[in-house]
Amino acid sequence: METPTLLVLAAGMGSRYGGLKQIDPMGPADETILDYSIWDAIDAGFRKVVFVIREEFEDAFRLALGDRISEHVEVGYAFQCMHDLPSGFEVPAARLKPWGTAHAVFSAREQITSPFAVINADDFYGRDAYMKAAEFLCAPPEVTGEASACCLVAYTLGKTLSDHGEVNRGITSQTVDEELELVEEITGIARNDSGRIEGLASDGTTRVLSENAAASMNFWGFSPRLFDQLDDQLTAFLASGVDLDSAEWHIPTLVDLLVRQGKASCRVLSSTGNWFGVTHRKDKPLVMNAIARLVSEGEYPSPLWETSLER
Repeated sequence: METPTLLVLAAGMGSRYGGLKQIDPMGPADETILDYSIWDAIDAGFRKVVFVIREEFEDAFRLALGDRISEHVEVGYAFQCMHDLPSGFEVPAARLKPWGTAHAVFSAREQITSPFAVINADDFYGRDAYMKAAEFLCAPPEVTGEASACCLVAYTLGKTLSDHGEVNRGITSQTVDEELELVEEITGIARNDSGRIEGLASDGTTRVLSENAAASMNFWGFSPRLFDQLDDQLTAFLASGVDLDSAEWHIPTLVDLLVRQGKASCRVLSSTGNWFGVTHRKDKPLVMNAIARLVSEGEYPSPLWETSLER
């Protein structure tokens, strides 16, 4: 049985946060959120971690995290470059930002050959999420033809909001068998003055959202067969008429399309753990307090890596 790989999306620019939140210390002994994510992943059975970063961040990233965790797990790096595109496409002169999270996965195609999970570098998902993802990846459901089986670890929307600004979330609907039917990217989500949760749909209309809606926090699980599909899917995205100066290709959009095309099935796994993250700099004290509480309750040692994980 192949052991799963953890793919960490850490190439974001952190414009709303105002810095490299991927390596900003959060724990009692200056651990990053990623330290805890990788600790939980190793505990769940992941044996390799691949970081998708921008090449100019490599030295800072290795110093802040990579070299430290390489003593505990195999580490690889992939660079997300705007010019890494299928043949026949070029980057518009006016484009400034990376191509999005699905392109970040595409960037790691030479690094991954086993089933893999995808996470954001700046989100704390909790041990339960890694356990459920690893269980799925080690024994995925059978699929026919060229389709691939994937999974999404979902959280209750009301527990994923920020008190300090708007957030973007993929809002899902699924069958009674927990198979994903639809994932829609909703932007600018926040509570209004009456406490109601609202956000903007892709057509620009305001959407009222349920407190208990299943929300994607970008924790996905995939078969390596996904990489056989990505080149064609990226080509189709670039040729679809979107504004290439600013358009982004995201994982929820990719998975939604693959499911509708019959090229993938996606199981929705509901996490019982608590999610927290740092979208805005004012979120940092809340995250630090939450981690300190988990450490005081014995969920994690401190300093983290001075204690060996039992494998």
